[in-house]
Amino acid sequence: MTDNLNPKLQEITDQIAKRSKETREAYLSLTHSNRRNGPARSHLNAGNQAHAYAGCALHDKNILVGAKWPNIGIITSYNDMLSAHAPYANYPDIIKQAARDNGATAQVAGGVPAMCDGVTQGKDGMELSLFSRDVIAMSTAVSLSHDTYDAGLYLGICDKIVPGLLIGALQFGHLPAIFVPAGPMPSGLPNKEKIRIRQLFAEGKIGRDELLKAEMESYHGQGTCTFYGTANSNQMLMEIMGLHMPGAAFINPGTPLREAVTKATVKRASEITTLGDSYIPIAEIVDEKSIVNAIVGLMATGGSTNHALHIPAIARAAGVIVNWDDFDAISKLTPLLTRIYPNGQADVNHFHAAGGMGLLIRELLDAGLLHEDVNTVMGRGLRAHTQEPVLKDGVAIWREGPVESQDKEVLFTAASPASKDGGLSVLDGKLGRSVIKTSAVKPKHHKVTAPARVFNTQNSMIEAFEAGELDKDVVVIVRYQGPSANGMPELHKLTPSLGVLQDRGFHVALVTDGRMSGASGKIPAAIHVTPEASQGGPLSRIQDGDMVTLDATTGVLDVDIDPNIFEARPSVSFNPNSKVLGFGRDLFGTFRQACLSAEEGAASFGVK
Repeated sequence: MTDNLNPKLQEITDQIAKRSKETREAYLSLTHSNRRNGPARSHLNAGNQAHAYAGCALHDKNILVGAKWPNIGIITSYNDMLSAHAPYANYPDIIKQAARDNGATAQVAGGVPAMCDGVTQGKDGMELSLFSRDVIAMSTAVSLSHDTYDAGLYLGICDKIVPGLLIGALQFGHLPAIFVPAGPMPSGLPNKEKIRIRQLFAEGKIGRDELLKAEMESYHGQGTCTFYGTANSNQMLMEIMGLHMPGAAFINPGTPLREAVTKATVKRASEITTLGDSYIPIAEIVDEKSIVNAIVGLMATGGSTNHALHIPAIARAAGVIVNWDDFDAISKLTPLLTRIYPNGQADVNHFHAAGGMGLLIRELLDAGLLHEDVNTVMGRGLRAHTQEPVLKDGVAIWREGPVESQDKEVLFTAASPASKDGGLSVLDGKLGRSVIKTSAVKPKHHKVTAPARVFNTQNSMIEAFEAGELDKDVVVIVRYQGPSANGMPELHKLTPSLGVLQDRGFHVALVTDGRMSGASGKIPAAIHVTPEASQGGPLSRIQDGDMVTLDATTGVLDVDIDPNIFEARPSVSFNPNSKVLGFGRDLFGTFRQACLSAEEGAASFGVK
């Protein structure tokens, strides 16, 4: 226990540990049984080894056969279509040479798919998005199944990729693991201007050519998008959970420091295998305390609502059971310490320059809001992650990070935060359970009571908006968007239209069993509603004109109907999968049928 740890945070952690006792013990028992003495490859027979080394460079082949050097497996999400993953093209060569320089070898164990919600937003491909996380986890497991690796380096950065890699890595919990980011692209068009242009287009006041010009100025080079969506929330999580080298998250791609930190990561990976004196398997990093730290980091930074799905799934893979009540309780304890778009106008480059992850972790540790006594890839204690890397003679070295924010409008102190809570809450009531992100929503919009307008698809909602049918106070219901219905697509396509309605002075809210983007913004949105409509949840019985209340201040999601009458209503039947889907969606039928609820992470693995 950390000496100054907030007692309530300790209580929440203890509750999680008690709830997870059996599953965590089973996970650790399995992990410990897989630990090997000596190089992993030494347990393979001659034929197995010959197949494993056949394609290697001669130097590496000789080492793999004759020496006890560790062999590092690289799992990469490289593709050159997506800006965040394109920088990984030359990482394997950098890593292999760095391994040789540090008494190790490295092999690309496998690749995982990496899709972008920004490209598929509002399109058929988005219905593959959430379950691509589970495919990535499976691909990671397949890549490591050759059992020739003593540690893993995981090259991934965006929405489903990092959670999928982490879930897969946890299946090999006996292996050390370090995540290797590529960093955000340099800053482009200011976020406020981007949103202004999107809303003008939604109103028909500008053409597509002007919209495309603005979007291209926003997303203009290699690296992650610079707003604080799911991709950059992922990087925060990996750092605050101790799975990055300190300060690695937000260094821009293609810089000398980025390459130097990558090389230092390889050196560290070679040091923490069973072949050295500092063995640190990932199973002993990802535990109840680090999961709590992850949720604290999410709240302190106003991170992506998608992590209300990903963190429970990650935790479950490590035998830890968390639920949305844990998120709600931690949110109430945790002050919001950043203003990064969509919770402000700055981007992650501004945040990094203001003090970045090192200062954020320092503030939270000093305030007693993080478990300090955890394992990280650096050893015991999260305090090591208050450091930041700098170049010295072309090599990355670490020094103490800043103790004071360089921009107090972007990175705040725990004593004087941007907001007293983390801005992610649970709503509950006759319409089910959901989460809502309020950190970017003005307080005057935290409660909305208005008649419902019900849609079964997002396109039908857009059509109604364009026809002027939503120019009024309205709670927009978009249902049959949950994981078992159509894979739980992100509904960020709706944001500009809803923003226009709010700007026109109407009281507007969204209620859906689907997802919103990591860029969830100024519209109050009850998302991930469970039970979902396709499972007979309350949204299947809502009707146009029903008076709905969304109240983020009291945690209520309700409909003003006698409960007996509401329960007696028949569910409206709608099957988004009633036709041949095509576009790859048919392949995911088993995932839709087998997935857990949104609160359980919408994972296709685990026991219901």
